[in-house]
Amino acid sequence: MTPQADNPAPLRLHVPEPEVRPGGTPDFSSVKIAPAGSVRRPEVDANPEDIRDLAYSIIRVLNREGEAVGPWAGLLSDDDLAEGLKHMMTLRAFDARMLMAQRQGKTSFYMQHMGEEAVSCAFRRALLPGDMNFPTYRQAGLLIAGGYPMVDMMNQIFSNESDPLKGRQLPIMYSSKEHGFFSISGNLGTQFVQAVGWAMASAIKNDTRIAAGWIGDGSTAESDFHAALAFASTYRAPVVLNIVNNQWAISTFQGIARGGSGTFAARGLGFGLPSLRVDGNDYLAVHAVASWALERARRNLGPTLIEYVTYRVGAHSTSDDPSAYRPKTESDAWPLGDPVIRLKNHLILRGRWSEERHKQAEAEILDTVISAQKEAERHGTLHAGGKPSVRDMFEGVYAEMPPHLRRQRQQAGV
Repeated sequence: MTPQADNPAPLRLHVPEPEVRPGGTPDFSSVKIAPAGSVRRPEVDANPEDIRDLAYSIIRVLNREGEAVGPWAGLLSDDDLAEGLKHMMTLRAFDARMLMAQRQGKTSFYMQHMGEEAVSCAFRRALLPGDMNFPTYRQAGLLIAGGYPMVDMMNQIFSNESDPLKGRQLPIMYSSKEHGFFSISGNLGTQFVQAVGWAMASAIKNDTRIAAGWIGDGSTAESDFHAALAFASTYRAPVVLNIVNNQWAISTFQGIARGGSGTFAARGLGFGLPSLRVDGNDYLAVHAVASWALERARRNLGPTLIEYVTYRVGAHSTSDDPSAYRPKTESDAWPLGDPVIRLKNHLILRGRWSEERHKQAEAEILDTVISAQKEAERHGTLHAGGKPSVRDMFEGVYAEMPPHLRRQRQQAGV
């Protein structure tokens, strides 16, 4: 007989709660941080089953004193790092000016990268020409570090007459095939399966180019995330799948999307993927882990899943007020620090940088960003100046324009 309780206990639904709410004291005690240099660096062809521990630790290179230590250090020269620092500083200055422009009504919308600059800027340095990124809206560093013109980025944000996307995309949803930056989608998660499909196509054609997919911690709850991992694992697609865990998905803390897996990287283990966690605020660590994963893909060893542990300092977007769901001082308590300051301190320790040179670079970069903004604004902003032509909505859609669209264009007189 099957035993039956006379008075069974009622079932209860578990809803994860963040460690602290607005008004409370920030608490990141749950973020277990390994000492810099302590996490091993396996061979690129390591069996995923033999490196499962890397999905639960955090790979770090820069220690508290600003030294680069451990097996993941030493891939970049001081000159390379100084250039990387300038890329992050440029992205931060770009963010500040575009946020101000939104507040002034020059564009309808903007999203900052504050605190996450190292993730995309360092990853970009490990890519080769022809590789393709399938990004989210917080990887503009891929463009900045890749030499994409800031004026073109601003034209797209302002949706003006020189907008390379002809006003067809939400501001900050850039696209550039030449710079390996696939069109950003507002439908979260779709880019992950697209990255895997593109990588599979590259392999089918016996090409040499690989793909990189990007997703935020919140969007890993989408079904596309799991479909991408299944296809990448099955067909050993030459792709690097990146999860940027900045602790918050708009107003929802990362524990909701993570579920009971412990870490986001650990989700890759069930699909047989090598899965690593890295300090997303450590430029050197991000570059080293990206290089490891990209080499693995290029050598036909299959995909890699990477979780970048970082923190979103600012609001989710200009439409968001983070004080409604997290303490105002939470960013100050984040234990992995500021990526710009950490790399700056490392270069000062190396004798390649100084506080004076940093202030000079900040001024030079700000002048460059302001000059680009002035140039972009000459082509128009949201409420002033030139706009994309009405005829643009008829162009570039069909190889041969259907008759009904030709009639509509004639009726519009464009």
